[in-house]
Amino acid sequence: MKQGVLVTGGTGYIGSHTVVELIEAGYEVIIVDNLSNSEESVIDGIEAITGVRPDFVKADCRDIVALEELFDKGKFNSIIHFAAAKAVGESVEKPLEYYHNNLLSLINIISLMRKYNVPNLVFSSSCTVYGQPDVLPATEQTPRLEAESPYGNTKRISEDIIRDSVKAYGTIKSIALRYFNPIGAHPSALIGELPRGVPNNLLPYVTQTAAGIREVLSIFGDDYNTPDGFCIRDYIDINDLAAAHVAALDRMIGSKMKESYEVFNIGTGRGVSTMEIVKTFEKVNDLNLNYRITGRRAGDIEAMWADPTYANEELGWYARKSLYETLRSAWKWQQRLSGLEISKD
Repeated sequence: MKQGVLVTGGTGYIGSHTVVELIEAGYEVIIVDNLSNSEESVIDGIEAITGVRPDFVKADCRDIVALEELFDKGKFNSIIHFAAAKAVGESVEKPLEYYHNNLLSLINIISLMRKYNVPNLVFSSSCTVYGQPDVLPATEQTPRLEAESPYGNTKRISEDIIRDSVKAYGTIKSIALRYFNPIGAHPSALIGELPRGVPNNLLPYVTQTAAGIREVLSIFGDDYNTPDGFCIRDYIDINDLAAAHVAALDRMIGSKMKESYEVFNIGTGRGVSTMEIVKTFEKVNDLNLNYRITGRRAGDIEAMWADPTYANEELGWYARKSLYETLRSAWKWQQRLSGLEISKD
């Protein structure tokens, strides 16, 4: 019998790619999403890739009554929790909305896990909990610093809620995956990142500029203490990131956890500068981007990349996609969205 998994926020960017990986790994998936930052049509893409249409329920994880109806049907014994608001800048402007959404949804999930004896939780965390570390790369032992934004603080508080709940109740196991910077799309170009309005992340802005949707790409700051003066991040292919969730779930279900609560960095182990992304994107896709260098953006840290050794050793997970493959997939996805002819490899 297939293992059932509830994926909250499963029509979102990371959620949809993870659903594909779960289905291909033999899991039976139920998606719950309120579609506040995604489209139901994403499910068509998932079905086209996998041949399986996952069950979908439109509901908000803050609505415990709607959520309990799902738990009451008893079709899953694991949860992957993505459902959260995630725009750093918006969280500064609307902190109460972020605390209410991100924390209440998690509290509801854990409360119902206790009530219905659902034992396994994979949590979508973030490297934002590290702030700007004194030493790089960041390991799981790198101290968590005071958050730079309400969004980052919700991830830190969520980790604490999970850790304390696991310790107190004894019936729940959890793995928190601290993501670095997911980019790219499924190689089929059938699912990918769907930012609403002006993108908050670098690569969608790059692809939209290449497609003519944005007039110019602004690069914030070229005077950082880095080899080329630009910010450095650890950019991980979305498909590699999705696969980490399957590895985490397999670890829990296979009773391979060393502790009831574990944390893993999910990154490539390599820092890439903003300008390196731009230049590599141009080279890979044979394009010229219209960009300008402006002043630094408030809140941006200088450099961040992961040491993924612990995930490599314990989860048996590795970042496998090259930056070339990832930037190709991102452009093919944008071409499909924009109705452009999709480049051939």
